[in-house]
Amino acid sequence: MIEVETCVLILLAAGRSERFGDGNKLEEEFLGKPVGLHVVTALEEMPFMERVAVIDGCSLDFAGRDFTVLRNEDAASGMSGSVRIGVAYARERGAAAVVIALADMPRVTATHIYRLLDAAESSDAVVVSSDGVQPMPPGVFGRDRFDFLMALKGDKGARDLVKAGRHVVTTPAELIDIDTPEDLERLRRLIRAPKQTATRPVV
Repeated sequence: MIEVETCVLILLAAGRSERFGDGNKLEEEFLGKPVGLHVVTALEEMPFMERVAVIDGCSLDFAGRDFTVLRNEDAASGMSGSVRIGVAYARERGAAAVVIALADMPRVTATHIYRLLDAAESSDAVVVSSDGVQPMPPGVFGRDRFDFLMALKGDKGARDLVKAGRHVVTTPAELIDIDTPEDLERLRRLIRAPKQTATRPVV
């Protein structure tokens, strides 16, 4: 088991949201708050050594939620570029591991993250989530994997590493990610949430 107090949480909140259309998907309202702040709230009681949000154009106030905000200035580098930025920061802080989570997965729970950490048994650990069919974020990566993560250039290497790691199964509903307006509507239907519940604009 890797202790949460020795880990840096890396929240990936960058991306062009091209499949979502106009606007930023992380700023869309879901159950009274922006999509991108749900996982922030869910994990806020976990005593990580530090929390980092890697953003580009997102206007959500991660800093106000005790995150160090790092900017991915190279949008073309995609998720691998954001991972490199976050892991470099964690390495500088002497983290034993990183927990990598996506801001567009609003149903992830602290209970599941603790299960991932419980399954991480060494400094070369790779423990990721699964819906019972395929592996996916969030995941835990021990410090011996930092060099690999820092060398990522595209998605294939990350996929191969994730497939080879240990998988912790949870319900598919917890691992829904929001890429399109249809994904958000599907999630609202799943939990019977109204399209708009906030009484003022969400920022």
